Amino acid sequence: MSPPDTVILEKARQFCDYQERCVDEVRQKLLLWHADPQLIDKIIIQLEKENILDEDRFVRNYALGKLRHNKWGRNKIIHGLRQKGVPELLIQIGLEEIDSEEYLQTLKEVLSAKRIKEDDPFKLKGKLAQYAIQKGFQSSLVWDVLNNKR
Repeated sequence: MSPPDTVILEKARQFCDYQERCVDEVRQKLLLWHADPQLIDKIIIQLEKENILDEDRFVRNYALGKLRHNKWGRNKIIHGLRQKGVPELLIQIGLEEIDSEEYLQTLKEVLSAKRIKEDDPFKLKGKLAQYAIQKGFQSSLVWDVLNNKR
């Protein structure tokens, strides 16, 4: 690689060191830096060889991070990963990392933390369900929890 190319490679390393990135994020950043398409491919391959860029690791961290910190459900996590251009197979592998007990507990926390002023218990359940579904939790699971089946 020429000296300007190594500068771009070093910038890409720093970009990936800051936080986990997916290939598409790195590709977009390199395009923003006006890197050559052939150079972009070389840099991505180099970063993967150095284990700085690992899309599998990114998916696992993304899924667990969004569940634990943002209290997102599976549907919203899947949507976020698709927007980042992650292949479906890796999305499914990443979602397997989510422990079902932790997932259920997070849903219960989301439902119990939401404060809604509603006197009618049926409307209250409907609003709670709508909120949890909006957060990405599956509607059948939400209703099971609200009806005390889980």
